[in-house]
Amino acid sequence: MSSRKLYTNLMNTLSFLSILIVGLFSLFLVGYVIFKGFSNITIKLISTSPSYLEERIGILPDIVNTIYLVLTTLIIVLPLGVGAAIYLNEYATNKKITKLIGFASETLSGIPSIIYGLAGMLIFCQFLKLRTSLISGSLTLVMMTLPTVIRTTEESLKTVPNSYREGAFALGAGKWRTIRTVVLPASIQGILTGCILSVGRILGESAALLFTMGFAHTLNGYLTALSSSGSTLTVALYVYAKEQGEFGVAFAIAAILMVLTIVLNLITFFLERYFARRYR
Repeated sequence: MSSRKLYTNLMNTLSFLSILIVGLFSLFLVGYVIFKGFSNITIKLISTSPSYLEERIGILPDIVNTIYLVLTTLIIVLPLGVGAAIYLNEYATNKKITKLIGFASETLSGIPSIIYGLAGMLIFCQFLKLRTSLISGSLTLVMMTLPTVIRTTEESLKTVPNSYREGAFALGAGKWRTIRTVVLPASIQGILTGCILSVGRILGESAALLFTMGFAHTLNGYLTALSSSGSTLTVALYVYAKEQGEFGVAFAIAAILMVLTIVLNLITFFLERYFARRYR
């Protein structure tokens, strides 16, 4: 056996072992959290609000606030991120400005979340007087997830062949009509990827929300919640585990978050396959 073939086999074996170790560790971690968490999940836990007078623990407000936060953040960040990506890829002609915007976007994606929390508290809670509220937390998460949406959408737009655009122009379509009816449908997979990555970041964020959204376990309607303090599932997990020592409740919340993440990834996978078949 030649040295080159021996080296190739060794590298293949090491790569396979690396994949196996990471896969087994991930399965063990997910399985352990779900096993420990499901044994502590009850109907009472997920359908009631906490009460210190009745010594009752409930996470219904945290679940509802998490849904509110995800929806509000996506409503704001998707138009901004997709619009910025369209401008950078389809309209921008000054390469210096494009590189500057790209550099700023990459810089934002590398900033720790605690810094975003402090900046969000100073800008949204104090300067704009939005106080500690859901809208302040959502706007802070918009800053955190915007680089991801821009980058994934822009890369997806670059994969659309120029022949698609030229064909639309040849048929008399304008610039915006071509983007809206040809380019965007062909790049929907990248937009969905950016969306699911943003949702994952939102679901897993806690440090920034402690400064901007607070940790009140209150159940409000959507419009009321926008201007009120509230706790998400990740913040509740931190409070119950770190402050109150309720590790059973913390494991239950962690299991719910795991299941939500898995479900969202499966939905995205099937949507990507659907759009891939439709626009093939």
